[in-house]
Amino acid sequence: MVLISKQWQNFTWKCISAVAALACAFTITAPELARAQGTDASAQPGVPVQMVVTVQARKGKTVPEVTKEDALVHQGRDRRKTLDWVPLQGERAGLQLFLLIDDSANFSLGSKLDEIRDFIQAQPASTKVGVAYMQNGTARVLQELTNDHAAAAKAIRLPLGSAGGGASPYFSLQDLIKRWPEAKERREVLMITNGVDRYWGNKSGNTYVDTSLDQAQRAGILVYSIYTPGNRAGFGGSRGFGRVNWGQNYLSQIGDGSGAAAYYLGNGAPVSFRPYLDDLADKLNHQYLLTFQAKPEKKAGLQSVKVTTEVPNAQLLHASQVFVPAMPE
Repeated sequence: MVLISKQWQNFTWKCISAVAALACAFTITAPELARAQGTDASAQPGVPVQMVVTVQARKGKTVPEVTKEDALVHQGRDRRKTLDWVPLQGERAGLQLFLLIDDSANFSLGSKLDEIRDFIQAQPASTKVGVAYMQNGTARVLQELTNDHAAAAKAIRLPLGSAGGGASPYFSLQDLIKRWPEAKERREVLMITNGVDRYWGNKSGNTYVDTSLDQAQRAGILVYSIYTPGNRAGFGGSRGFGRVNWGQNYLSQIGDGSGAAAYYLGNGAPVSFRPYLDDLADKLNHQYLLTFQAKPEKKAGLQSVKVTTEVPNAQLLHASQVFVPAMPE
């Protein structure tokens, strides 16, 4: 009996020692595992980077309140620290909004012009509105950014139709972005076009769309769009269903990638723009300026980012990539 007790005692101590060793090993490796999974945001060095985030309701019309603590930022696989979360209202409500209208749109746009004018007139005093038309790959500005909303509304006119040229609408977007000076206010665009690119055709991998999105993300510009048919059927009108679909896909790509949205319903002309314009106005009223601690690389460039929240019924819209400066020397 004594021999058995000693053997059992030795076996018991070996088991206890093995469990203790395993516990120590886990205690050492757990923080390392947490950092590898990107959960330790406070200990990470970085540079402050800003981006506009829109909060919207997943269901219903009541937009939930999202606080700084609710905004969870990931850069790639790494969790990054949220430094600031400022509602763009009151003294921080400044907005520069350009309407970029396709001059080759067809006659159906004429019945929507008063709706566009009403939308401009309804903007708050803190919003500067500019009006430009897409002409042969350029953005012809008819009204520079102004707080005089009546003047901006007056600049809205019928499109020229076929005389407006059929170049890629993304050339015009690039031209507008290139000539748009940096500003402290948020900068956003509403394109009104069919999105059809006659230079690229109806296929994926559109270089002009990719370039436009790259420029918008680097500049921090949100690009919304409302689909309206083109004047020529061969380039996206009533008989160009394939091109219409690709045009809408291109607009969605830029909208989603820049943190905005593309509005369309089927291949035909919308009966009214008002539901889209009302939704856009609601989005503009629920935007925040997010500042987070970004992880810099050796070279400056665009980095993938994801902002989420656990607030019930809340959905966050933001650019899929943000420009991050190079690592400080």
